[in-house]
Amino acid sequence: MDVVIREIRETDYSDVVMLWNNDLGSPTVTSGNISARIERLNSDENYKIIVAVSDSKVVGCISMVQIMALEYEIGYLQINGLVVQKNAQQKGIGTKLIDHAEDFASKNGLSYMILNCGFQRTKAHEFYESKGFDRLSYCFTKAVR
Repeated sequence: MDVVIREIRETDYSDVVMLWNNDLGSPTVTSGNISARIERLNSDENYKIIVAVSDSKVVGCISMVQIMALEYEIGYLQINGLVVQKNAQQKGIGTKLIDHAEDFASKNGLSYMILNCGFQRTKAHEFYESKGFDRLSYCFTKAVR
């Protein structure tokens, strides 16, 4: 599968919505809110959304942000979301997206890459560990009232 890795474009939005909804199982990204959200992300140079494109269709996406934290001398790269279309998995696309993120982190002098993955996504856990990520914990969330 021939894949191009590049920054997201407006023409990619509908494909990204489908990936986030169908393959990641997250219904919070919709055709009604994606443009405004990406516009907000693009207004801050610390955020990047990168897509994997094959045959003019987005088959993968990674969302990431550079973050500073007290526990790290220099910043780190937080991967907020990584998704590859189900029928395009195990073809190296996730690896290419992770490699792109690592190159970005290295070029920006960041110390770590960090991501959180749902505890039920055991195949994803195995993938991340195979790419050199250490399993430290899972992510817990709470809605703010």
